[in-house]
Amino acid sequence: MADRLTPVDWDEEDRYWRTNYRNRPYASGTTEEYEYYQPGYRYGAESASRYQGRRWEEVEGDLQRGWDRYEHRTRSTWEQVKHAVRDAWDRVTGKTPVGSR
Repeated sequence: MADRLTPVDWDEEDRYWRTNYRNRPYASGTTEEYEYYQPGYRYGAESASRYQGRRWEEVEGDLQRGWDRYEHRTRSTWEQVKHAVRDAWDRVTGKTPVGSR
């Protein structure tokens, strides 16, 4: 998890999600590989670090609007990755991910 002085270590987060993404409700029943969700995880982790101290509900609209400009996004839409973004946000901020998303 990130704190105010330490930025997110994307390599560490990438290893975590690469191992655990299939356990998430939005990925468990699909044929999508990790690379499909990876940009969302990265965006969520980086955003949680950038918006430290803010709640998801406060910044979700900004993140949605910013997704189309995110340099690592590939061709995915916000609707396709928003759950991965939220999961990474929750992990970095220390929130417990909601299993029903």
